[in-house]
Amino acid sequence: MPKLHLETTINAPIERVFDLARSIDLHLLSLKHTHEKAVAGRMTGLVEKGETVTWRARHLGVTQELTSLITDVEPHHYFADELVKGAFQHFKHEHFFEQLEDGRTLMKDIFDYRSPLGVLGKLADVLFLEKYMTKLLEQRNSSLKEIAENQRWKELPGMEQHL
Repeated sequence: MPKLHLETTINAPIERVFDLARSIDLHLLSLKHTHEKAVAGRMTGLVEKGETVTWRARHLGVTQELTSLITDVEPHHYFADELVKGAFQHFKHEHFFEQLEDGRTLMKDIFDYRSPLGVLGKLADVLFLEKYMTKLLEQRNSSLKEIAENQRWKELPGMEQHL
């Protein structure tokens, strides 16, 4: 069962970074190359505890749907989402935020997942899936960092309270 750990330092206040990480609209921008769409549940703005989001995207040449539930939100330090329905057997994505002394924010992701298909799934993890999932998270975090550090965050729904 792979467990991915990523850390991203962002030159922006923790409140902005936390809200951008919960933004459906930022998520869609960051994974545009997968043709990702929110198709059910929360479809724009910022996710809150108890809400679901169903995503439709093309990954590894296959169009898939995945529904996740926001299981915990602790402003501005933590939130988690977990698989409800989709191709994985299980996943939990935890997002941690820490305000650094110099005003930057440290964002940590822990993505814990289990592939379907038993031994075949484990083989897929070793051969390509773990690397693919890491690149997706890095792409998302890179986009979040870029948007948080410039003025583009002001254009996203739900970010009005930071103006």
